[in-house]
Amino acid sequence: MADKITSRQQDYSQWYIDLVRSAKLADYSDVRGCMVIRPNGYAIWEKMQAALDGMFKATGHVNAYFPLFIPESFIAKEAEHIEGFAPECAVVTHGGGEELTEKLYVRPTSETIIWSSYKKWIQSYRDLPILINQWANVVRWEMRTRLFLRTTEFLWQEGHTAHATQEEAQEEVIRMINVYRTFAEEYMALPVIVGKKTDSEKFAGADATYCIEAMMQDGKALQAGTSHNLGQNFAKAFDCQFQTKDGVLEYVWATSWGVSTRLIGALIMAHSDDKGLVLPPKLATRQVVIIPILKGNKEEVRAHARFIARALNHHGIPTFVDDSENNSPGWKFAEYELQGIPVRIELGPRDIEQGKCVAARRDTLEKTELLLDDTLTANIEEILNNIQQNLYDRALQFRQESTIEAKTWEEFKAGVEKGFVIAHWDGTAETEALIKEETKATIRVLPTDEDYRQQYNMDEPGTCIRSGNPATQKVVFAKAY
Repeated sequence: MADKITSRQQDYSQWYIDLVRSAKLADYSDVRGCMVIRPNGYAIWEKMQAALDGMFKATGHVNAYFPLFIPESFIAKEAEHIEGFAPECAVVTHGGGEELTEKLYVRPTSETIIWSSYKKWIQSYRDLPILINQWANVVRWEMRTRLFLRTTEFLWQEGHTAHATQEEAQEEVIRMINVYRTFAEEYMALPVIVGKKTDSEKFAGADATYCIEAMMQDGKALQAGTSHNLGQNFAKAFDCQFQTKDGVLEYVWATSWGVSTRLIGALIMAHSDDKGLVLPPKLATRQVVIIPILKGNKEEVRAHARFIARALNHHGIPTFVDDSENNSPGWKFAEYELQGIPVRIELGPRDIEQGKCVAARRDTLEKTELLLDDTLTANIEEILNNIQQNLYDRALQFRQESTIEAKTWEEFKAGVEKGFVIAHWDGTAETEALIKEETKATIRVLPTDEDYRQQYNMDEPGTCIRSGNPATQKVVFAKAY
């Protein structure tokens, strides 16, 4: 129940853990750093999978599956890649009761094992492009874990594509980061900033990394998706060449891109409250719960509730009835608020007599009387659409109110404790590292979205917020998960 949840104001970190466990989204595993995704949480992941999978296939991608285990010699082929991932890798040294002749790495990401296959599949420009995605689990040996946000094992999708030209690869990188943006904003009701990572923050083995960054309710940033231009790095590591139309051998151009179950953590932290989970209707497996007030002729009330549920389900609004008598209506109200059901319909004998019901929306907790006639379905659809839009608008307003433009170092230090800070940066890794060391804030993104750039005049030259050296651009700083 909701009384198990610490308030956000009291302890935001504990509020998050309490909510995840109380809403039965996930729980700790007996395996260090791992989590059990419970049915309520996995249902959200399934909705995310279905939406994203459809978007991937609409852009020409197909699904495949590659091995969980990666030979050590494959990992070692790309020097920057292994340097970036080695501290997080789990390694298998024995199998079948014997020591392995070559160690096997448990997949932290799949570039190397996939490019060993692409080398076999690609000989000519006619074999390109390859547009493959896989839904899988990965393992990264994290020291500090948090349910959904950072666990030793997690679920994700990873796209891996091969192209004949640098231009095609870059188009793919931008296409997929915009797919993620569309999903975040239209399904998760989560406004994001699209842009590029600095060289210090980019993916190990990439020429460039693009990302979507979102703000959580505590003002911290969360990287919600990434898309990487891998150049020819992995093709060269695996000697993957193709014959061009001109008969010349050239290395293949590559991309990779992915999102994970971390998106569930983002969803929770962006929208939920002290009563529990708040879900955007598009990601709610159950959008409406009907709670009959069982007084008087109980069977008549039950029959009306079930009739309404059938009508809503028939029109594509997932609805269920809780007509159990084990708990009071008040208990049920609190329980389904905790679970984040977007709309609750309350229906009692007096409501039936008057030809109406009460609909309560989860985002604002407002109640509305609706007629029990042929307008009910349309009215419920309108409420669901309003909830979806309101969650986005509310999150966007919060981000705008929690973003400042810092002109002094003191303003900067105060600003990153509360939200995003727009400030000039001299473009050097030394200054970037110094700021991170002194404030724990990082450059989250170099925005590429033109509207966002214009809003904050990102191209305005100025003086670096920390070094005092000339700066040609502003960037977005924040503390992050």
